[in-house]
Amino acid sequence: MAEYESSSTGRLDLFLSGQNGILSRAKAQKIIKDGHVQVNGKVITKVAFILKEGDKIFVVDIGESGKRDGGLEPTDLGLEILYEDEACMVINKPAGFAVHPASSMEKGEKTILHGIAFIFGELDIRFSPDAVLVHRLDKETTGCLLIAKTTQAHAALQKQFEERTVSKKYLALVAGAPQPANATIDAPIGRNLMQRTMMSIFKTSKSRDAKTTYRTIKANEDSALIECDLHTGRTHQVRVHLSSIGHPILGDPKYKSPLSVEVTEEYEIEGLCLHAWKLSFVTPDLNIKVSTEASLPPLLIKALERVGIDL
Repeated sequence: MAEYESSSTGRLDLFLSGQNGILSRAKAQKIIKDGHVQVNGKVITKVAFILKEGDKIFVVDIGESGKRDGGLEPTDLGLEILYEDEACMVINKPAGFAVHPASSMEKGEKTILHGIAFIFGELDIRFSPDAVLVHRLDKETTGCLLIAKTTQAHAALQKQFEERTVSKKYLALVAGAPQPANATIDAPIGRNLMQRTMMSIFKTSKSRDAKTTYRTIKANEDSALIECDLHTGRTHQVRVHLSSIGHPILGDPKYKSPLSVEVTEEYEIEGLCLHAWKLSFVTPDLNIKVSTEASLPPLLIKALERVGIDL
């Protein structure tokens, strides 16, 4: 499933035409009419549907088989379930897995959706790939990932994200010690105009508001472990914001600095040191607040030991 975000008002078919993996307007119109496109969690079959700025568009990868599930083969990834009820579950996402298939991936590469398909099969739950993922985590990011079990739960949970009532706290091991130790970064984020796979805080007409509050837990001369509270949910938000104040996350190859490269190499840091630590939301099943916490992954624990930060 491919994910896009509208940066302006316009027709759905025109927006999709030219996107990676779609290219032509005729193909865009066909996949819309065939019911393979969602806007903000709802299936849209009208090619002239008008998008608004900030709309989230999802295109189901129907694959060569033409199946609506994209030919996803259920795969046991050993995913840890942190919370579960009739409407949803929270898993502890491991590093190294994209959450959903994309055209840029190698053939046969497994994703979190493959693992969810396996879990749903074991639980005898109907699996619909376009109504499972409530939010996203980067491929190398670990931690709490909220999964919907039904289309109704999917819509209800996405609404909470849109209304910013979900609490998302991350742990990040960064280069250097931020000064001040605790602060709020309020800087719009948009697509980098020079490198389209990256985001940037350089304001353009397509930038969107983004806000992150951070708190230093422990620090030394070379690095710091900080907790980040996300008030918005922009692509690469934590990585971009921390890099913008001169303290990139260790092990981050995209938003690096000379300092972060030096510290990463000196302490032989392996992998992105970013963890979706805590997630709180209201479950549609019981209408109560649920708070989940994902234990630190081995690579982050090892990184903390190497830089000399004890928890």
